[in-house]
Amino acid sequence: MRRLARLFSALTLLALLAAVAVLIWPRPQPALPPSPPPITALIGPVDHILVEKAARRMTVFRDGTALKTYRIALGFAPQGDKQRQGDGRTPEGRFRIDRRNDSSAYHLSLGLDYPQPTHITRARAGGYSPGGDIFIHGQPNVLFGKAPLRHDWTAGCIAVSNPEIEELWSAVALGTTVEIRP
Repeated sequence: MRRLARLFSALTLLALLAAVAVLIWPRPQPALPPSPPPITALIGPVDHILVEKAARRMTVFRDGTALKTYRIALGFAPQGDKQRQGDGRTPEGRFRIDRRNDSSAYHLSLGLDYPQPTHITRARAGGYSPGGDIFIHGQPNVLFGKAPLRHDWTAGCIAVSNPEIEELWSAVALGTTVEIRP
């Protein structure tokens, strides 16, 4: 009987040691998923941007091929072409990216060459300012880390989420054409 008790104790001890070994023994770690490709690899360089205001859609192109489409927010009064400073409208027409601002009040900004001579002439004839500082930008920096604003909230700019403007920032160069349709 003692022999059986010792055998049982030895087997119990072995089982306990095996259980402890399983818990503390280093196990191979599962392979991490591959890192996502750099943002520029996702969409590559962009040579044209099409903004369709009524659809709240912006599509980026390279050599006539659509690369990606983004949902956008516009000025707080988006119907119609921008006429003057403070009207809350997003201008319509053909523009170019003429500046980049990584220190704006919004997360990264790509500036449009608005106002153009026709806008300035029209505004002078009417005795008002055409406005300016129209950008494609991310969310207000004061909201960093919060859900993006999706309603029309800008003063006339084109807004996307912060990850989207980071993607665009890396793929859009100075001189890129921007077409804004009603």
